[in-house]
Amino acid sequence: MNIAQQIVDGVSVAGTLLLMTLGLAITFGVMKIINLAHGELIMVGAYTTYVVTSQWHLPFAVSVVCAFAVTALIGALMEWLVIRRLYGRPMETLLATFGISILLQQIVRLIFGATNKPIESPISGTLAIGEIVIPYLRLFMIAFALALLAVTALILYKTKFGMLVRTVSQNRKMSECLGINTTRIDLLTFAWGAGLTGTAGAVLSPLRNVAPTMGVDYMIDSFMTIVLGGVGSLPGTIAGSAIMGEASQLLTYFGGETGAKIIVFLIVIVLIRFKPEGLIKMESR
Repeated sequence: MNIAQQIVDGVSVAGTLLLMTLGLAITFGVMKIINLAHGELIMVGAYTTYVVTSQWHLPFAVSVVCAFAVTALIGALMEWLVIRRLYGRPMETLLATFGISILLQQIVRLIFGATNKPIESPISGTLAIGEIVIPYLRLFMIAFALALLAVTALILYKTKFGMLVRTVSQNRKMSECLGINTTRIDLLTFAWGAGLTGTAGAVLSPLRNVAPTMGVDYMIDSFMTIVLGGVGSLPGTIAGSAIMGEASQLLTYFGGETGAKIIVFLIVIVLIRFKPEGLIKMESR
């Protein structure tokens, strides 16, 4: 029963990973932007939730919407002021987004201080199935991640905007020749990915105290999940989240947290060695 509990907990961890990698699947997977400020966008979403729920005393659902709006606006400003001038220059983009991550951390420290901010969980209680116990908050996160994934896939593959996003990401010069406003598509796409990231920060904020440096761990796990599953592939993001979640939870149970992290890193390195495109390669024409 202990192993069964760990497997169930691994599913909840996989849902958490899926939630925090969806935004990166857009900005990194589709746009090919190495955004080292991804963790800080999660942090901004979490602080937005703190302000809305703890200081304004509004419902948690309102904070999720506000987190999307705030981080989407920050993402649009990032693309407009910095990233737009760095397409096709990955090293410069990496350094620029790293600088933005430090800037966001220091701004949050100036406004809220360096102390952690607790956020009350919007859902309490647990579901017991025999000896297996599942918190309702974890179930909500899994359901929310799947719903957000469905909406993202619907927009990306079933709408005109999604078609334009995929067109620009595959062949920017040809898209410009066809009359597509690639500058506008880039701005909206990056804002969309940033908004998804902020939404993840809002939903994940009750799990741990909100702090200026909370985004670092989220960023590392997000990039590992995307690279493992396959850059630009939503099915790959799902597969990467499932493998990372179950592996980290089971290995933590048997070998401790430190040993689990080492083994998970080794698994990712080995898989990338033999499948550098990831588990599920993005199909393109």
